[in-house]
Amino acid sequence: MTGNKIVVGVSGGVDSSVAALLLRDAGCEVIGLFMQNWADDGSGQCRAEDDRRDAVAVCGALGIPIRFRDFSKEYWEGVFQYFLAEYAAGRTPNPDVLCNREIKFKHFLDAAHELGADAIATGHYARVDQRMGTFRLLRAVDRSKDQSYFLHQLGQAQLAFTRFPLGELAKTRIREIAGAHGLRTAEKKDSTGICFIGERDFRSFLAQYLPAKEGELRTPEGLRIGAHCGVFYYTLGQREGLNIGGMRGRPQAPWFVVAKDVANNILYVDQGHDSPWLQSRNLRSETAHWIAGAPPAPQFPCTAQTRYRQPDEPCTVTVHDDGTLAVQFARAQRAVTPGQSLVLYDGEVCLGGAVIAATDAPVPGNCA
Repeated sequence: MTGNKIVVGVSGGVDSSVAALLLRDAGCEVIGLFMQNWADDGSGQCRAEDDRRDAVAVCGALGIPIRFRDFSKEYWEGVFQYFLAEYAAGRTPNPDVLCNREIKFKHFLDAAHELGADAIATGHYARVDQRMGTFRLLRAVDRSKDQSYFLHQLGQAQLAFTRFPLGELAKTRIREIAGAHGLRTAEKKDSTGICFIGERDFRSFLAQYLPAKEGELRTPEGLRIGAHCGVFYYTLGQREGLNIGGMRGRPQAPWFVVAKDVANNILYVDQGHDSPWLQSRNLRSETAHWIAGAPPAPQFPCTAQTRYRQPDEPCTVTVHDDGTLAVQFARAQRAVTPGQSLVLYDGEVCLGGAVIAATDAPVPGNCA
């Protein structure tokens, strides 16, 4: 990568602000690009306008130009419709993974090409290197902030054109740099959760698109113990929102979602964080994506994460002829959830990943 004209995705947060600052100070010609991915729905919860003002202010302070692109239509069609379809099917999707693939490293990349950029950059905590002609996605040095999990759908074309200026730095250092340069985002709170939901209640938001439908709460043995407002509002391992009171003959222990019968709108719950109904050692995935373009072998050992910030779990991966995976873990895993992402690692190197399709966790009779 020889050019130094770089388009930085500026979100109005501290991470992208410092990414732009570091590249500017490294002598690059930096252009900021603010992406609007969600149209204001009138709820008052959308922070896009506040973020836009912060992005403009930061670019002004840094003396770099800023451009704007509205990708809300592309986001609706490429991310949000999939999000709704997955929840309606009883699965739990990860929209951040899809947003990176479909928006930030697709439409944003196209916009950067139109601006004549030599590269793009974002405020993600990850690293890219090249070995023997192949670009590799590496974990960030600050493992507590590492975001390679959300970037595992990237390929060679994207990584060849991408820089992650924060990959070698700790989050505390990022805020120190922003503060030392007087950037208004230095103390800005990090965004959490799903971007288009913001601070509002998740169930209330989802109910706008998937109306509530009351159903039964049952134990795995089939005993009815209450009611719920729709199986698609819940995910495996969830404790909150079940509203189960004390029951005669039962210990005073919390209840957790252990299975969903979508066809009959039945939610199965059990007591105990480590309920046997939540345990599995094997999973089956949908077609996998490999960052290098192909798997390292038809069968190989590695580590995996089935959710963000989960500790590495040793496993053996078998690649089927159709591209799907069979994964066997060295020890039982809790609440592995269809629709979520399985991401595979070889040490610091992210190999790729796939959407989880099913596990061998025990299933109540009516869910089979």
